[in-house]
Amino acid sequence: MGGFVVLAVLLLLFLLPWWVLLASGAHWPFPVVLGGGVLFGAALLAFPALMALGHGRRRLDWAARTGDTILGVIWVLFAWSALGGVLRLVMVAAGAGGRTPARAVSVAVTAVAVVLLAWGWTEAMRLPRIREVEIALPRLGPGLDGTRVVVLTDTHYGPIDRTRWSARVADAVNALAPDVVCHAGDIADGTIAQRREQVAPLATIRSGLAKIYVTGNHEYFGEAQGWLDHMAGLGWESLHNRHLVVERGGDRLVLAGVDDRTAASSGLAGHHADLPAALTGADPALPVLLVAHQPQQVSQAVAAGVDLQISGHTHGGQIWPFHYLVRLDQPVVQGLSRHGERTQLYTSRGAGYWGPPFRIFAPSEISLLVLRSST
Repeated sequence: MGGFVVLAVLLLLFLLPWWVLLASGAHWPFPVVLGGGVLFGAALLAFPALMALGHGRRRLDWAARTGDTILGVIWVLFAWSALGGVLRLVMVAAGAGGRTPARAVSVAVTAVAVVLLAWGWTEAMRLPRIREVEIALPRLGPGLDGTRVVVLTDTHYGPIDRTRWSARVADAVNALAPDVVCHAGDIADGTIAQRREQVAPLATIRSGLAKIYVTGNHEYFGEAQGWLDHMAGLGWESLHNRHLVVERGGDRLVLAGVDDRTAASSGLAGHHADLPAALTGADPALPVLLVAHQPQQVSQAVAAGVDLQISGHTHGGQIWPFHYLVRLDQPVVQGLSRHGERTQLYTSRGAGYWGPPFRIFAPSEISLLVLRSST
């Protein structure tokens, strides 16, 4: 059953753009129709094999790069072809059918897609923007007022080598003079051996109080425990369902971290999101900053009386209009939100990208959260 659903989705993704661009009454010259049909057909046939080779057991980076790019291109074409198809139907209903309007819609959809893909590639590859947000935590002591928490999440080091980008990101984080740096998971796609050089600049990141890391769902596609150990070797505190306490000016803050919510189904012994274990031994009078990869984990944070949860995972939708689908699974897509009487949630759009090397209407970010006390 699942295979039929995947096949149906693939056919829809490829056939709708083919219909709007080539077969909806535009009556393009035969060479154009033939060439376009061959291109769509070849991409449709090659896509499953490329994804299997790139993201399956063999992990061939060239196949992943090609398959991911095809996925991004076809998604953009599909989204704008859907809008173009609706416009086309409205025009026909209004009596404006014929070859000229059909060609105009086809050209417009193609032009918009080309521009957005070029812009989206640039956005994905650029140094993330700094997004600064002040967050008031009533239980935070005055000694910790102004604490600077930098959130670096969803770096997704992958088949496109971004070692130089990684070094620039580390420099940008250090320039913010952080007290605490959080990596909220999805560090890389691939094995440690494959991504070691891209991850290495994370060792150069400095913080006044702590550098903490938790697993995301992508770590559980492979070497989750290995990434926890590797990050510890780079000087980060890997918060595997545990906490630590930082202090400044006589006031203290609990920094807690839990595994991703998918950890329990990974089959990896000892891995599951366990917030009670993470807070065991913590003074209940102290404010708690929790790092949990997925915003959906905020329900447990509310129950535990957490003051602030930091998450990533959503990428802000990454490629419009995918954020509508993300919203079906997560309580928020990006930014600061309140849950319950005490708990606030900050969801970062992330620094990198997953799969398609594009970001469209969902810019990447390095988040600077300035914590404020009630006084």
